[in-house]
Amino acid sequence: MGILLLQKMFYGWTILLSLVLVPGLGLATACADDQVSNNRAHAIEQAKLATVGILQADSLSTEERDYGVPVQIRGSGIHLGNGVILTARHAVEQSQGGKSVVPDVIYVLTDDLRELSAARQGANTYLDVALYKIQGSESDWPVSNVRFAEKDVTYGDGVFTVGYPMGRGPALSFGTVGNPNTFLPTVQSRLVQVDLSACRGNSGGGLLNDQGQLVGLVHAIIQTETMQTERGCSRFGFALPGLLVERVVMAVLSGKTPGFSVLGIHLETIKEGNHWVLGVAKATGPSRHAGFRKGDILVAIDEHAITTPAQLKNYLIERTEPGQTVVLRVRRDDGQLMISVKLGKS
Repeated sequence: MGILLLQKMFYGWTILLSLVLVPGLGLATACADDQVSNNRAHAIEQAKLATVGILQADSLSTEERDYGVPVQIRGSGIHLGNGVILTARHAVEQSQGGKSVVPDVIYVLTDDLRELSAARQGANTYLDVALYKIQGSESDWPVSNVRFAEKDVTYGDGVFTVGYPMGRGPALSFGTVGNPNTFLPTVQSRLVQVDLSACRGNSGGGLLNDQGQLVGLVHAIIQTETMQTERGCSRFGFALPGLLVERVVMAVLSGKTPGFSVLGIHLETIKEGNHWVLGVAKATGPSRHAGFRKGDILVAIDEHAITTPAQLKNYLIERTEPGQTVVLRVRRDDGQLMISVKLGKS
């Protein structure tokens, strides 16, 4: 360690500045940065090896593509270990008799171009999730797998995805989390909005953090371009939250039927003065049996204030279980009531 003395003129006075120099400090910082970079590169490589392409049902009979692989890839999936493949339900659905069904068997393509069959373990419409187990020898399984992150993502977090956009890949895309609490009519749960490039074919692929941990499952994109040359890609993407997906996965793997709580209240917004409140438009199922009426104003659930539909939906999905009893505080006429409801199951 050394001391560097500097002189600086300041309003005619000579100020003596001393700087403490620590040998090796810059080198240590650089080494730490290199280690972080190496860890991130390793996490990305492992995620790439764990990603599979979901093949079209008729892939074996298709013509050879211009890149030399005689298959068509319709979606993406990711290996969770023990041969279990996680993907989006809509990425595997097939039309049979005018209905969309989840097939008992699908075929996947691994990073090293092995085509493997996988048997259905379970699926969930509520959350657009499907689980399959690779058949055959363990030596054919993807050489890597990913784990779920213990924490949810938040605004500005760095994320990446690996998948088969437009049937090509595996391709990587990097971006950031926008709104971690948004909704689309395609699923009942909240979604994580992300700013990264995704296309048709990315559905079912993993959304991962810098440590290569699974924080979401790619669900949908909203195309911001409508030109004829646009081929189904966008930076306006949406993913299912990893913590909710993990609940479905754990239920299926333990032999249970995954389910989420149902309250049975149809909401409407009512303007009171210069602000809006949530009112009951219709009560069905559990809420009807509990005594809710049209026009009741929702105030709180289990003493957690409710000001938006998202708050109520998130509380029910993420903090309750089917069969659990919750207490809602409502405003009716000039008074307030506490109504207990035993939740149903989706």
